[in-house]
Amino acid sequence: MKLVIALLVCFVALSFSQPKTGGVDTQVKALLKKMTIDEKIGQMTQIDYAAVDKHRDDIVKYSIGSILWGGSSDVADITPKGWAEEYNKLQQLSQQTRLKVPMIFGIDAVHGHNNVNGAVIFPHNVALGATRNPALIEKVGMITAAEIKGTGIQWDFAPCVAVARNERWGRTYESFGEDPVLVKQLGAAYVKGMQGAQLSDKTSVLACVKHFVGDGGTTNGKDQGNTEVDEATLRSIHLPGYVEGVKAGALSIMASYNSWNGVKNHGNKYLMTDVLKKELGFAGFIVSDWAAIDQINPDYKAAIAQSVNAGLDMAMIPNGPGQGNNYIDFITKLKELVKEKKVPMSRIDDAVSRILKVKFGMNLGEQLTADKELLAQIGSPEHRAVAREAVRQSLVLLKNDNNLLPLSKTTKRIHVAGKGADSLGMQCGGWTITWQGDAGFAVNGGTTILKAIKNTVSKETNVSYSVDGSGADSSDIGIIVVGERPYAEMIGDREDLALSAQDVAAINTMKSKGIPVVVLLLSGRPMIIDPALKSSTAFVAAWLPGTEGQGVADVLFGDYSFTGKLPHSWPRSMQQIPVNVGDAVYDPLFPYGFGLSTVTTGAMK
Repeated sequence: MKLVIALLVCFVALSFSQPKTGGVDTQVKALLKKMTIDEKIGQMTQIDYAAVDKHRDDIVKYSIGSILWGGSSDVADITPKGWAEEYNKLQQLSQQTRLKVPMIFGIDAVHGHNNVNGAVIFPHNVALGATRNPALIEKVGMITAAEIKGTGIQWDFAPCVAVARNERWGRTYESFGEDPVLVKQLGAAYVKGMQGAQLSDKTSVLACVKHFVGDGGTTNGKDQGNTEVDEATLRSIHLPGYVEGVKAGALSIMASYNSWNGVKNHGNKYLMTDVLKKELGFAGFIVSDWAAIDQINPDYKAAIAQSVNAGLDMAMIPNGPGQGNNYIDFITKLKELVKEKKVPMSRIDDAVSRILKVKFGMNLGEQLTADKELLAQIGSPEHRAVAREAVRQSLVLLKNDNNLLPLSKTTKRIHVAGKGADSLGMQCGGWTITWQGDAGFAVNGGTTILKAIKNTVSKETNVSYSVDGSGADSSDIGIIVVGERPYAEMIGDREDLALSAQDVAAINTMKSKGIPVVVLLLSGRPMIIDPALKSSTAFVAAWLPGTEGQGVADVLFGDYSFTGKLPHSWPRSMQQIPVNVGDAVYDPLFPYGFGLSTVTTGAMK
């Protein structure tokens, strides 16, 4: 008898990784029948790495279904190898659970695998929006997926398909632009690039279209604020990215912090169930944002009930034991709600089925360790070449008096200035190594704009540099790189988008030397640039180009033309914000789609 029991336990334990005897739906139904309520709720629970790191036994104890790495919850060794090794260790814990269901690991790789030092950091979405090139964005998604998979992680919380309608919003750079047509085209392309031909491919990663819905349309651009629009406006402006994302095959969607007319999206059954799952036919699962359930109701148990009943399938619970509403609280309270029949078992089964369907479809049982071949490709020259091309196509030329650009590579003396000229951290912006980013970061493998200029000009050209614009005497050309220091959500909300006094002073110092001045603006959104625009001979919106600053020099010196077009209307003043194409009164400094062009001066060296 003991032998029979042992064999049965072994059979059950191997249930996820057994050879397939039916389609995914059949496998999901068979596994669901074997699961206890505890195991089901475990699949619905996603824990942040920082919360579970000191409580790893909880992964097995609670049959945890997912782990995420939040913006700053990095592993100790943030090299590609360090990330892969930690993934391998954590995933093996899933194989100690009764049913051996692999965990799915998620990360905010919003412009490349940006928590990994040595990965390629692509331009942020606002810059990709300026390229107007879905084929290129698909390549960006594909390479990002391959680098993510090289560390073992299988799920990216991207793309963001917010339609940013107010530049005060600190997440504007995560949006492809203000026009829903552009956003839906590029969002769908990104999904296709990430997920590939099929999710079970070794280079494919699960995309997560976010944040559902209306996050870019909050009143006054307040992060996590209230989107006060009628349903027709919500559907025409903010929904198209999800319609196209679902059509492109996206099987995970993240709910948004914001409210719609006063009702938190995380508790809105009409939006999550009636619109997304039923009307749009979304067959995947909905995951919450970071501790977002907490905002629905001060009574955490009531908040869980409302959100799960509204259609949430997986809860992102960042806190560990002793840290407020933590994952043990969530598990305990959800189980109580089921027993009290306040959350029906049918809703639990639906949520778990959706999650398991994705896991089976991704063939996670056969991908329990990081792929060494993909690991070796992280940060490769081939990957960087695509990022460099994305930089080239994203640059928008706003002013070019006397056809100053492109510059000659044989110019005798060039003075480079500005706090952004030699700062990879500023080039990359937020969501780089840490959540908010840091201007002082030296990201492995990257090229600053200053270095790129030196790489490009002739050996006879003298390139000097200062932060404040001094030292430009006797120079023939001045290039100054100014703009925003790194930031991310919440911290990035601004009521004043004027250039800093430091930037304006540096531009004026250089201009006082009587030389032509090229201003490069590093920013996650349009800024108020007068009088800097008047003081410049040429002015370039360079956005947040990422690690491949060489792409900026490629265009400045004429190896490639300026082709980028504004993904946002450029405001004249803060009083004019919000200004968007289609407004009844529309008089921006530069209209949506504006962008001067140049001609190339010859082949690349």
